[in-house]
Amino acid sequence: QVQLVESGGGLVQAGGSLRLSCATSRRIFSTYAVGWFRQAPGKEREFVASILWSDSKTYYADFVKGRFSISGDYAKNTVDLQMNSPRPEDTAVYYCAADYYTGSFTENENDYDYWGQGTQLTVSS
Repeated sequence: QVQLVESGGGLVQAGGSLRLSCATSRRIFSTYAVGWFRQAPGKEREFVASILWSDSKTYYADFVKGRFSISGDYAKNTVDLQMNSPRPEDTAVYYCAADYYTGSFTENENDYDYWGQGTQLTVSS
């Protein structure tokens, strides 16, 4: 059974910075792309970013390019989402998920096999 555990959510002021972490087993990183999704109240869950940790390939949704950065921490077995200059509209529950990588990244949540429980991020104005 694969476990994904998010941490790092909370309350942050707009324009600040925050890092979310997704902890899982190292074997996931070698064959799965690990992605971040988010779901705001009343909205559908949407893709944020993904990384193939084994070779550091990354993929971002257009709306976070230049503000968020996804990376893998080998020592901690985590995939981190560095969020710079968050905005109130970034307020959501953030989930990490793992997709068995077959050569391309996907933004479709139905393609992801494993999910964490989510962590709440609230950005105040």
